[in-house]
Amino acid sequence: MTDRRFVKHCTTIVLVLTAGVLIGLTAQAQTQKAQTLEPLKVALLPIPDVLPFHLAQAKGYFADEGISAQGLPVFSSIDRDQLMQAGQLDAMLTELATTANFNRDKVRVKIVCIARSPLSEYPLFRILAAPGSGIKTVSDLEGMSIGISKNTVIEYVTDRLLAAKGLDPKKIVKKSVPVIPERYQLLLQGQIKAATLPEPLASSALASGAAQIIEDSNYPQYSISVISFSVAALQNKPEAVRAFVKAWDRAVADINAAPDTYRPLMLKKIRVPKNISESFSIPLFPRSKVPDADQWADVMEWMISKGLLDKSVPYPDSVTSEYLP
Repeated sequence: MTDRRFVKHCTTIVLVLTAGVLIGLTAQAQTQKAQTLEPLKVALLPIPDVLPFHLAQAKGYFADEGISAQGLPVFSSIDRDQLMQAGQLDAMLTELATTANFNRDKVRVKIVCIARSPLSEYPLFRILAAPGSGIKTVSDLEGMSIGISKNTVIEYVTDRLLAAKGLDPKKIVKKSVPVIPERYQLLLQGQIKAATLPEPLASSALASGAAQIIEDSNYPQYSISVISFSVAALQNKPEAVRAFVKAWDRAVADINAAPDTYRPLMLKKIRVPKNISESFSIPLFPRSKVPDADQWADVMEWMISKGLLDKSVPYPDSVTSEYLP
């Protein structure tokens, strides 16, 4: 072997070894980074609102930001709230009213970002009429029974949407059907004339013959879901919370750029009825926002009117923008 070939051969070996060392060091650094911050336990309902979490997990965004995020599946808001009350969660997907309930006597949780709000043609809730009911407009609902879940975001959105269209909610006969799949079935069977349903069940009901009366995309101030963290997590793991919100926002950017790319992931992680599994529109998501003071005040007013609160919970006690990217 000539000297020149020998030098070239040695140089190649050095480069290969150097590349291997760098790759190993990079992997080690990422592992160490992921172990730097405390892990986070997050309650997740099987609804479209949590798609950014699953995407951030699948793409390794949480690990990129140095955290381990554990999604805990819950199948009802009652289960979720019990886990948070027991101190078994760092965060949860929830609503403004639930956050206020947690903080009625003492500040226990704070909203750090909006998870989802109605955008364009992507509503969160629809008020629907039963197939063949003949109900076509909001005014037709006067005196009719409408299926809701009492004292929840469902009733709040129902009251606000009807009022926005000029109908006094006091003229509505509300029928409490807390279990959403049961409400869906009763509507399609005509046993209730109308109901408020969340997506994607609302789209499934439309595909099965229900008629839309009103949906919330024209009133985005009412129907928002949020990510709330426990005060303990905010105090003890502030950098982990910031990292979580940053990873969530990265996933939101990906979804908004090419929503249908993530249909397989959505169908794997989220309950979507079979009759709309290929047609349901993957929603767009808001980026780096928290609810404003007016939104919070409106929910406080409604809760007080329903006897759910004695007095307003202060906005700064329950909402913080400190952790937004």
